[in-house]
Amino acid sequence: MGVAVWALITYIAVIVVWNAVLKRNIGEAMVLGFVVVCLFGGTDVLSLVAAGIGDAATEEVVFAALAFVFMGSLLTELGLIDRQVTLLNALFGRVRGGAGYVSTAAAALLGGAAGSGSGIAASVGSVTIPWMTRSKWRPDLAASLVAGNAGLGISIPPSSSLFLLLGSAAVAPVLTADQMLVGAFAGGLWTVLYRFLVVFIWVRRHKIDRVAADSILPLRTAWRQGWTSLLVYLGIAIPVFLTIDTGQRLLERWIGEDAAGEISIVVWIPVLMILGTLLVAWKRVPRTGREWNKLLGAMAPKYAVIGATLFFAFAAAASLGELGLVGELSSIMDRIDAPAVVIAALVGLLIVVISAPLTGTATIAAVGGVSFSALVAAGVPPVAAAVAILIFASTEGASPPGAAPIYIASGIAGVNPARMFVRLILWFVLPVLVIGVLVAVGVLPLFG
Repeated sequence: MGVAVWALITYIAVIVVWNAVLKRNIGEAMVLGFVVVCLFGGTDVLSLVAAGIGDAATEEVVFAALAFVFMGSLLTELGLIDRQVTLLNALFGRVRGGAGYVSTAAAALLGGAAGSGSGIAASVGSVTIPWMTRSKWRPDLAASLVAGNAGLGISIPPSSSLFLLLGSAAVAPVLTADQMLVGAFAGGLWTVLYRFLVVFIWVRRHKIDRVAADSILPLRTAWRQGWTSLLVYLGIAIPVFLTIDTGQRLLERWIGEDAAGEISIVVWIPVLMILGTLLVAWKRVPRTGREWNKLLGAMAPKYAVIGATLFFAFAAAASLGELGLVGELSSIMDRIDAPAVVIAALVGLLIVVISAPLTGTATIAAVGGVSFSALVAAGVPPVAAAVAILIFASTEGASPPGAAPIYIASGIAGVNPARMFVRLILWFVLPVLVIGVLVAVGVLPLFG
């Protein structure tokens, strides 16, 4: 194994020992992990530090995560969450664990449009995590479900990762979007069905009951009291609309094609939702400097942890890339000669390992082509190979310790992200890896 692989192994070990064994802060663990990775650069340690920090400083997800924490606090402090929960309970409170099913369905519906795990965790988690915690879900379970569902931003078409894979040199001569679309939807559906099964099991395992009948208002009353609180979600609807063909063409006419292509849904969703929250709850917005200071002071501890964690997670990912992690893992893959099911499992493990510190999209850009070639050479049909790669990469939202959706969801829920690591691996990372393998070898059909 090369230096970069050993750096990755050491990075994960340092974080686990510092946080889980020594019970230290996860933010401290991520800082220490980043420093250890850079030390593997030897005489180039300073250039690795600069590359990592430079990449993290320009990473939009860091800003988006902090903006969502702020937005969630505003929704709570200004009373909008109370009205939303009252309305949602009137609709779904009579179903055991109803909030979890709605959260999963929302992640699936927004998956292709959001195109990223961070976008899913932020947009869906901002409303469903507070709702779940107030309808008898434990906060760590609610955050785990949202982080685990975040991968649907990769596996549900038409995600940007799908088109990135189709555009790679290895895939483009073999597959077109039309040939792959039905299969990709079927593959994404298998991952959605599995997640509904997880909700079903968790509801019974953790004894999540219906909301008490005396806590559920009649729907008409709840709607009259709380419908205005839903207007803040225009902050999700508007950016999502602008990503579909009609909205994209409209935006290009307004500001030009180049400028439209630079707009980030992950950044604009929290910005617009913050503005919407302030407008809808204008009468409750702090009016004096002392009131604002009290509100911001209550939020500060969350920022200290989630900000450091996300920043140094991205910094470590960039430094590992500079060390040549992708190339080293790809060369290991090239030397393997085995049956299709073994190749599929090894390709899946490779993608899972790479997407833990990187994003799913970055992983597909780096090793999507070589993974596709390895699967096809082992006898896997091209459509199944491509869909399996998307499914493998979709574990990025739930892969500790570097996955941004984990910290976005835990920040919204106000829980220690380390409490979610083992649960996410056992309930989302490993099962989704198995689903990808079963798709590759044809056990789970794609109907395309």
